[in-house]
Amino acid sequence: EELLERVNKAPQLLKHTAVILDLGHISEVLDTPTAQTLLVAIRHAGMRPVALASGTPATEALAHSLNLPVLAGFREAYQHTSEALHSLAQNSEAPPSTADDNLFEPTSTPSTTRHHPHLVRSGQQLYARATDLVVTAPVANGAEVIADGSIHVYGALRGRALAGAQGLTSARIYSSEFRAELVSIAGCYRVFERMPAELEGQSVQCWLQGETLHVAKLQR
Repeated sequence: EELLERVNKAPQLLKHTAVILDLGHISEVLDTPTAQTLLVAIRHAGMRPVALASGTPATEALAHSLNLPVLAGFREAYQHTSEALHSLAQNSEAPPSTADDNLFEPTSTPSTTRHHPHLVRSGQQLYARATDLVVTAPVANGAEVIADGSIHVYGALRGRALAGAQGLTSARIYSSEFRAELVSIAGCYRVFERMPAELEGQSVQCWLQGETLHVAKLQR
């Protein structure tokens, strides 16, 4: 239900998105009927499951029964950041997330800005629920930072940044070195296959005006 709600709020961005399922944090391997039910739910939400992550014999057997490939190196690509997030959660006042450690879950206080001091590696996703997200390190190509509020990246933004994920149109995106693949606010997005010369590597802000997403250099 939550996945369907998110897709409905940002259909241009999320609908028909390819999904890789990482079942590594589940203590017991899903049986085939349960996994098929999960795939049906994901498809019903408008997304497309295309593979399973990890390469254990049990996962490979499940993938074979589902007629899906296995991406053995997918988990390795983001394991380092997962461990860093877990350590950060243990050493902070916020309790560790009970969900996937790769999701950056804020506390229940909506006004608390969430900070992430580590490199966001390719394949990683950080999500700040009901708050802003501040990243004081680079966001690599293929990485994704998401917030229900605004996003501040004090480093190179080379991946994707999605602010206002729950539909907050007043959210903004700030980057001190803009090289983004994609930016989105409240479901309105811009893709940068070729970065405009006047924006590449500059300090920029992104904001929504009507249904148009604007990107401009920050005035000094």
